[in-house]
This record gives sequence, structure tokens and C-alpha cells, in this order.
Amino acid sequence: MTVRRPVPMRYHPRLAAGLALLIVVVGACSAGQPAGSASPPVAPSVSPAPSGPLTADEAATLVLATDPRFSGIGPLDPDLIGQDRWFEVGPATTGFTVTITIGWGDCPAGCINRHVWRYEVAPDRTVRLVEETGEPLPGTFRAPVPGEPGIAGYALAGPVCPVVTDPPDPSCSDRPVSGAVVLVRDAGGREIARATTAADGRYSIPLAPGSYTVEAQPVERLMGTPGPQPVTVPADVTQPVQVDLAYDTGIR
Repeated sequence: MTVRRPVPMRYHPRLAAGLALLIVVVGACSAGQPAGSASPPVAPSVSPAPSGPLTADEAATLVLATDPRFSGIGPLDPDLIGQDRWFEVGPATTGFTVTITIGWGDCPAGCINRHVWRYEVAPDRTVRLVEETGEPLPGTFRAPVPGEPGIAGYALAGPVCPVVTDPPDPSCSDRPVSGAVVLVRDAGGREIARATTAADGRYSIPLAPGSYTVEAQPVERLMGTPGPQPVTVPADVTQPVQVDLAYDTGIR
């Protein structure tokens, strides 16, 4: 019987070095990736905080967003007759001062009554109410009217009593104006929609995002008609922009 002796393996330095490198690579990949994972976990994205210096337009936008009654208020237009609400922006020690004014009662002649808010917006975009002055707000500035995007609001008439008392007499609150026609014009001045106010003075007009002008039409037995009001319907809103209409009864 022939007996085969085992052939001793010869040591090859290059082969040994290659195997060692392969073991190191495979071990590193296994350690850096969890079992069953096709790729390493991805960190969630984080929206960057507002950067750069605060601008006057940004300060106004921040203030207008603090109160639904400010929806649709535009900047003061000295050439607009009958403007009954507006904002003004001025420099502060740091940041900006934003003043909101809402007026009512014979606004074509300059508004008999006014309510004013003054805010300060710091460079870090912090909004602070500094002062609120003026006559008590009438019932026309009620809670926002719910509905789909567009414009909505109330039409009310005042004053109801010849004398305004402090505190106000509830029986002298502005009364709803029913049957008032409200027109909406686009940026080119064309009428694109209209609505008639209900018994409680409420109206609502669905509109696509864009810039418009709201025009209340004269009402019989009411002396003063609200002037045209510019309004912008943003693209990212889910509720109508509040545009209230203050008629003047002529009672003095």
C-alpha cells in the first residue's frame, strides 16, 4: 500500500498580506453599519432660523399676524380717501415701531373715532405691544367669520346714540347693516365678485390668492359709506381675510 505524505503549505508573504487587508476591510464595514440596514440613518432636516437684518416689511408682517382683527390691513395711503384702517412703520432704538390704526365714523372726512395699537419689533423678531389707546372698538370688529379662503366680515352702522359714554352703553353698539352690496375688484379694476350682507351684517366671498379692492355700496338712510379697502389674500391661508365695513348713520 502506498502512503501519501501531506504536502506542507509554503508561506507566501504577498498572499498573507492580501488576506489580512481583506479581513480588516470587512470588519470595518460590519462595525460601521447595523445588521439589516441598507444605509446609515439620515439626520432629520432642520429649517434655518430667520437670518439677516430685520426689515420694515418683515416687522409689519410679524405684527399683523398677532391679531386676526389686523387681517387685510395695508399701509397708510395718504392719497386714499376714506381709508379706515392702516399700519405705519418707523425706526425704533433697535428694530422698528409698528402702529396699527382702526377708524370708524365718517371716515371719508378722516374718521371721527380711532383705536390705535403701537408695537415694537426687536432685531431678534420679538414682538411687544407697547401701547393701546383710543375709543372702545365698536361691534363691527367682531370675531373672524369662518369660511373658505377669500374675504369675509361684518357691515355695521354707527353711531347709534348721539352721546358716547364711558364705559360704553351696550344699547348704543353699532347695528348690523343688512342688504348692503359688497363689490370686489381685481388689480385691474374689474369687478370679479359681489355679495349682499345678511341680517347680522355678515358677508363672505371666496377668492383665489391675490390683491383686490373691496368696495361697499351706499345703503339707503345711511349717510356715510365705507371707502375702498385694498386687501391681499395670501396663498397659504385656510380662513378668509377679515374685512369689516363701518357705515355712518349720521347721528350726532
